[in-house]
Amino acid sequence: MNPNSAEPRIVYEGKYQRMVVRGTWEYSERTHAGGLAAIIVAVTPEDRVLFVEQFRVPLQARSIEMPAGLVGDVDAGESIEASAVRELEEETGWTADHAEVLMIGPTSSGASSERVAFVRATGLRRVGPGGGDASEDITVHEVPRAEAAAWLVRKMAEGYEADAKLWAGLWMIEHHLDGRRRG
Repeated sequence: MNPNSAEPRIVYEGKYQRMVVRGTWEYSERTHAGGLAAIIVAVTPEDRVLFVEQFRVPLQARSIEMPAGLVGDVDAGESIEASAVRELEEETGWTADHAEVLMIGPTSSGASSERVAFVRATGLRRVGPGGGDASEDITVHEVPRAEAAAWLVRKMAEGYEADAKLWAGLWMIEHHLDGRRRG
């Protein structure tokens, strides 16, 4: 029998995560509805990609990310699409007429059970200043799509952490999941 198929043992549980030991494996689990986060791939009508910058405690550094948030952390019955639009508006001040789930997959399958949904937001319009909720200090960056990759490389050279999922998000702006270029 595989020792890592043993019953899980919870060694710590907080508001949003728990630490679990299963056999010889240690990992974290999200405790909110479904253990799912949404990353929002959003381009403004002016062809600018929306990025957010915020200090991330685990890294002890400022990080560049696409807008994102936990699905179901406000309302356990909230859909992925509704969560994505809510987070987009909260973090960036932009809302979307449509949200489409592109794919769902693990964020770090060796360390966490969390999964992430890439969500394309379209029909964007500005409705507020963004910046996050009272517990967040988010800076919004609107970067011309043609310059986005170079901008990210510059930010990394300046010492910012850059979420690796950014590169997948940029690819999804330009391509369908089957590899065809978007028209």
